[in-house]
Order: sequence, then structure tokens, then C-alpha cells
Amino acid sequence: MGIILTQQAADHISRHLQKRGKGLGLRLGVKPAGCSGMSYQIEYVDDPATDDQVFEQLGVRVYVDPQSMPYLEGIELDYAREGLNEGFRFSNPNEKASCGCGESFTI
Repeated sequence: MGIILTQQAADHISRHLQKRGKGLGLRLGVKPAGCSGMSYQIEYVDDPATDDQVFEQLGVRVYVDPQSMPYLEGIELDYAREGLNEGFRFSNPNEKASCGCGESFTI
């Protein structure tokens, strides 16, 4: 299954990599945080780790560390703008519950 990118997410990542003038792709991971237990972590990748799994779709690479992969298997990463708000949206089939603010989730 891996990681799924929507066209909107791929376009946003590509634009930001161009603006930065460097970078190989986006790192998607999880870390313990928030009231539900886990939160998503996103950063741009300049130097990948040797044990990263790499998923390439729509001309964009997404890097995932082995510890995060079980939590992210099958996730769809989207990017949306709604009024003044914009950001990445996560549709994770592994997610059992999330907090009211949407910042953390439980597997």
C-alpha cells in the first residue's frame, strides 16, 4: 500500500522544494505527542537516512523512517485551502481516534 499523495499535495510539495532551492522530498513521520498519543511530523529532506523507505508519486518523493512506517501504512496525504486556512490533511486507515483539535491521533 505505502503512502498515497493527492495531486494537490504533490503540487504543494514541489512548489516548496522549488522555493527552497534544495531538497529531495518530504519526510513524513510520527512522534509521541498530544492528548491522543501520536502526532504527524513533516519536514523537508536534504539528506535522507540510509534506512528510510522512499515512495515516489507524481514526481515527488516521500521519505518515511522504519519506526513510523507501521503507523503510516496506507495513509493518504492531501493539501487543501479552505478560506484563510490551508495545510496538509491526513487520511490514515490505521487511525482509531483523534483529539478534538485534530493535532494528535491514536492507533
